[in-house]
Amino acid sequence: MIEPFLILATRSCVGYAKKVVNAIRRNPERLLLPDGFDYTEELSVLQFADGEMEVVLHNSVRGKTVFLFTTCARNEAGLSVESCKQELYHTIDVLQRSQAKEIIVFEPFISCSRSDRTTRRNSVGLWIHYKTLISLGADHLITYQLHSDKSKTIFDPCLCAVDDVPAISLLQRYLCEHVFMSTEKMNTFYRDSLLFCSVDAGGEKLAKGFASAFGTQLMVAHKQRSLEKANTVECINLLSAVPLKDKIIWIIDDMIDTGGSIYGLIQELSARECAEINVMIVHPVLSEPAAARLQELKDKGMIHRFVACDTIDCPATKRELSFMEVIESTTLSAHIVLTISLDRQMAPLIDGFSPLEYLERNGPFQES
Repeated sequence: MIEPFLILATRSCVGYAKKVVNAIRRNPERLLLPDGFDYTEELSVLQFADGEMEVVLHNSVRGKTVFLFTTCARNEAGLSVESCKQELYHTIDVLQRSQAKEIIVFEPFISCSRSDRTTRRNSVGLWIHYKTLISLGADHLITYQLHSDKSKTIFDPCLCAVDDVPAISLLQRYLCEHVFMSTEKMNTFYRDSLLFCSVDAGGEKLAKGFASAFGTQLMVAHKQRSLEKANTVECINLLSAVPLKDKIIWIIDDMIDTGGSIYGLIQELSARECAEINVMIVHPVLSEPAAARLQELKDKGMIHRFVACDTIDCPATKRELSFMEVIESTTLSAHIVLTISLDRQMAPLIDGFSPLEYLERNGPFQES
């Protein structure tokens, strides 16, 4: 039996949730839901003078599945990471107390995902976040592109199901439509002239997946980080089977934070006389001074395209970086919500995307 569901959002993710709701309403599969679905903004936050808060729910969720959209990263409400987490935890508590049947937390980007292991005497942010969600009563967690596959060893599916949905299909679809555009170009011109590049050894698997999918060469950048200062790279070594001169480079990574790694890498590639250097990421974290670094590279003609998904709120960054292109993820998020609500398998959304099949079925595309 298909149960009715409700979509809610914390203050940090209201705009994103509304786009997901609109995408669901445009999707004909919504007609398979006998009781439809509801979207409500009936959550409010009481902020006390001493900094404490309470979240108030103004309508009933008894017996309903609730998709709670939230983010603790940069957000439309301008809330800090700490405020976002506090509000999220309070919201799950009020949903549990209001006897929601199932609480599904949809967090497009988990901001603490890089803190996923112990290397010395340090806390593990992802573990703390996950354990807090479980203890409060979250039943299911959905996110895009966790920082590392090793992160998944933290999760216990017996306590809380986790779906880490790859955003690779969104990026590869963009490349099909705006770069390769046809199977002929992919199999001839780009096969020898384009390379996918990882920012570091840890990102090799991601970049290698792109090189394999499009049948091109792979380059790996090995960076030596400073042991004294965080977010600082001392030197970069490039590993490539072919000369880089006159090649089109697409740097692939899951995120950019301060931009230190990408800044040094692009300068190194530019010195190798590459024809074109492009950057494609999933999560545009873009902490200071990332935007200034990217703009400097653009002004110097070192970077051609910069593409990112909207898993983190982008409007302010888009105004600062006018050349930034944003891939929307809300249609895929809507599809995920419908897939779960209709009790269908997630495999088609998680399994690999085939650029060749996509171009054969939908191409050729025209230059925009």
